[in-house]
Amino acid sequence: MRFAHIASSLIFLAFGPHLASAFEVEGNRIYAAPNGNVTLKIISTADINVFEPIILEFQRAHPTINIDYVIASSTELMKAIYEEDAVFDLAISSAMDLQTKLANDGNAQAYSSNATDTLPDWAKWRNQIFAFTQEPAVVVISEAAFQGIDPPKTREELISLLRDNPDKFENRVGTYDVRVSGAGYLFATQDSRNSDSYWRLTEVMGRLNTRLYRGSGDMISDVASGRLALAYNVVGSYAISRLADYPGIRIILFDDYVNVMLRTALIPRNAVHPTQSGMMIDFLATLNHSPELTKLTSLPPIDSAQLQENSAARPIRLGPGLLVFLDRLKKENFLANWVNSIEQE
Repeated sequence: MRFAHIASSLIFLAFGPHLASAFEVEGNRIYAAPNGNVTLKIISTADINVFEPIILEFQRAHPTINIDYVIASSTELMKAIYEEDAVFDLAISSAMDLQTKLANDGNAQAYSSNATDTLPDWAKWRNQIFAFTQEPAVVVISEAAFQGIDPPKTREELISLLRDNPDKFENRVGTYDVRVSGAGYLFATQDSRNSDSYWRLTEVMGRLNTRLYRGSGDMISDVASGRLALAYNVVGSYAISRLADYPGIRIILFDDYVNVMLRTALIPRNAVHPTQSGMMIDFLATLNHSPELTKLTSLPPIDSAQLQENSAARPIRLGPGLLVFLDRLKKENFLANWVNSIEQE
């Protein structure tokens, strides 16, 4: 399968019209279809280099649909849809809890089709949220930094490694700043549910002056450059997509448990083109039928059998359980504990 990239049909708007909004836009690209007569406006947390092949292949199947692709963080996506009532036809996010809140609070339309019917029950919620990938949270290490050191296989081993080697890991560990990253907050809260070791790990990281990041991409780059020896809770699909460019990095899936995030799509309540939104959801829901496309994007499609093969996999479940840590007081307490652990004087 080849993905034609026609330069004249792609406009990059680094400071496009969306920046007039109060929510922060990281980028905006418009993909003009060969016979475009309608424009599908998508707001998404997915990096453009990851999602572009999906857009181009979708347009091969639907040559009348232009795509206006806006990139924002998960928290800014939430602000756009929830607070500002911004008009988008599709919202795609790695922050499952925030997507659940959007749907739960009446900000999503229902949709169903033959394609969505094929999704397992755990990959959709109320016919409003649809998962199309299953992406593990991983550890990325610098092979050069770990010469002569056995990489940790569990969080307990990671705690011991960091505690016993402060000179090697001081200022060289990275993770999400969960105050600003929706995906980071999701992973952190799930860690706290899955293991008592999470807070001990956070305290050890705090003593090492851990560097904090908004996204996985910068963490991976800093591991590759040698600035970091290790990055914790990186989105696995992004790490895999960078292996060819950064041969000196290595991906670790822990043996104790692996949080698996589901990247999801929903149709906002005020979508102008819900029919075309449904077409994109159908395309995403059937990515498992396009192995070459999923290989190109490094986005693992929904696959129950693959999850069952890894006994350590802990898929994060869609549903009201994700709203617990979005409760205002619960979130304030969690963040206060996190700050006290990670930002030690």
